[in-house]
Amino acid sequence: MLGLLALALGGCSTDGGESITAVGSSALQPLVEAAAEQYQTEHTGVFINVQGGGSGTGLSQIQEGAVEIGNSDLFAEQKSGIRAHKLVDHRVAVVGITPIVNPKVGVKNLTMVQLRRIFTGEITNWREVGGKNAPIVLVNRAQGSGTRATFEQWVLKGRQPKAAQEQDSTGMVRSIVASTPGAISYVAFSYVDDTVKAVALDGVTPTDAHVASNAWPIWSYEHMYTKGPPTGLTKRFLAYIQRPATQRKLVQKMGYIPITSMQVDRDATGKVTRR
Repeated sequence: MLGLLALALGGCSTDGGESITAVGSSALQPLVEAAAEQYQTEHTGVFINVQGGGSGTGLSQIQEGAVEIGNSDLFAEQKSGIRAHKLVDHRVAVVGITPIVNPKVGVKNLTMVQLRRIFTGEITNWREVGGKNAPIVLVNRAQGSGTRATFEQWVLKGRQPKAAQEQDSTGMVRSIVASTPGAISYVAFSYVDDTVKAVALDGVTPTDAHVASNAWPIWSYEHMYTKGPPTGLTKRFLAYIQRPATQRKLVQKMGYIPITSMQVDRDATGKVTRR
């Protein structure tokens, strides 16, 4: 769904009618939309258009120069066909990703091995993992989704996923899981609400604190890529999102984890180092 943010009335400064577009990750979209709305309220005369479409779309669009910002859950180096050396990475947050199930399946915890076997099709009924006698219905994000790539990297670990229905929108994934008996999928922490049930893994709950320590391994940086160093409104907007006040207030309020809260660093190859 396109999140077109209109010019907000009022404000304390003027940026002279500039306009930029940010496209890509649906996991990052709510934060960028909220930051854009807040920025527009404080700066009259600017338009910041925010659109989804997935990380693959964000990376390809910024590489082509079709937009000012490409939003991605992936490092550009992880995406085939992307010339990462021509893009500049601006990390603005960390997002945890959690499996979610229909609340009626009767499962609150899975082992990582069980979760892997569910998504490879080896486990097909919830009673096999302590739940109700009901068939498991898989719901995947579409190919090109950074959320899907992160989930498969840390859960499937190179194994082939079972073919299942795919959705472009994280919001639609949540809606389908909430309304479909036996359904399971995965979403960013910020999308979890009381219509679905987040599942613990090996007894570890999906919390910001567990992501920060890497006790919960399914997480990714939220990247906002530019083609070369940013200028003008793009540069100012990125600085606005990365400034301590926005990180401390808006980023946490929207369900993301500030970069400064992380106790570890992780590179494009998945190597983790302690800070």
